[in-house]
Amino acid sequence: MKVVLAYSGGLDTSVAIPFLADKTGAEVIAVAVDVGQGGEDMKAIQQRALDCGAVESVVVDAREEFARDFCVPALQANALYMDRYPLVSALSRPLIVKHLAAAAKEFGGTHVSHGCTGKGNDQVRFEAGLAALNPELEVIAPARDFAWTRDKAIAFAEEKGLPIDVTKKSPYSIDQNLWGRAVETGFLEDIWNGPIEDVYSYTSDPSVPREPDEVVITFVQGVPVALDGRALSPFEIVAELNRRAGAQGVGRIDMVEDRLVGIKSREVYEAPGAIALIAAHTELENVTVERDLARFKRTVDQRWGELVYDGLWFSPLKKSLDAFISDAQRHVSGEIRLVLHGGKAVVTGRRSDASLYDFSLATYDTGDAFDQSLAKGFVQLWSLPSKIAAAREARQG
Repeated sequence: MKVVLAYSGGLDTSVAIPFLADKTGAEVIAVAVDVGQGGEDMKAIQQRALDCGAVESVVVDAREEFARDFCVPALQANALYMDRYPLVSALSRPLIVKHLAAAAKEFGGTHVSHGCTGKGNDQVRFEAGLAALNPELEVIAPARDFAWTRDKAIAFAEEKGLPIDVTKKSPYSIDQNLWGRAVETGFLEDIWNGPIEDVYSYTSDPSVPREPDEVVITFVQGVPVALDGRALSPFEIVAELNRRAGAQGVGRIDMVEDRLVGIKSREVYEAPGAIALIAAHTELENVTVERDLARFKRTVDQRWGELVYDGLWFSPLKKSLDAFISDAQRHVSGEIRLVLHGGKAVVTGRRSDASLYDFSLATYDTGDAFDQSLAKGFVQLWSLPSKIAAAREARQG
């Protein structure tokens, strides 16, 4: 029996290696995926898995892949769950699942394991994704299936002499990647408590006076390709905007959200690059996408975000919505100027060869090409159904 473990290098997944071996007699293959989370060196994480008893330790540098194949589609969908959350953790899970399934195939794994509890969304994202990619793989979730608590994990680590520091404990539960950072638990569980400054890492205090930062973002068919005229990869663009928008305090979100499992959860997010890019992309769509298509796309965008949040990245509906969104991006090319300042990313300029904005139709000054004489009849016909319905209501009293 071989178990492929989604490995982060922390206490819970490090303890899971010998625990799974003891509990099931399985050989454990640890898979760590770099999605731009920063922090510890991935080589150190790879070695720790071996030192904890893994028979194989795989490290995948997926930063460019994550930006290109997961963050960019989310940007093209202007994806904000509950109109606020840019799907930070939800976006990384299907990528990790993809590499877990690949490792299971390579090493002959029969089971997959993750460190999720039974209260969160991630268990669904991992397991729904695996069900789509390889339904024959069975799942073991120690924290959920064996009521594995932190206290038990620390005791087990000490008993086994595992090479991990079990004394330090952040008061928060943190998940981060290129697209943003999610913080929960601790004093934040009291929803009356405001977040304090040490909660944040990706963003500076937006109330501190500083000079604004102006940036021009270039898009080609909905894909960001340059900053201030410098051609960059999506990964490089998100990383630079994380630094620049983060320095201006852009992208702080404090919300109570509806989890898939049915509970409400208080979450604090930081997503400076994501929020800046979504603001720019949304405005470029306003310039280049026809009205009815834009109206319908907003419905599609919302549903797309819900599917991804709910762990259905690999679902048939998500695949079909991807095709619609991709087609809607055909003319979303041009440049957007943003001013990053005081915690906000504000659009101050837009230009596009595919623009639907016609100055001669929009202007109220000399040169106006809009024939206002046509408007009276249009308004009368447009209002006719409402006028007829109102007359009926008047007759029926």
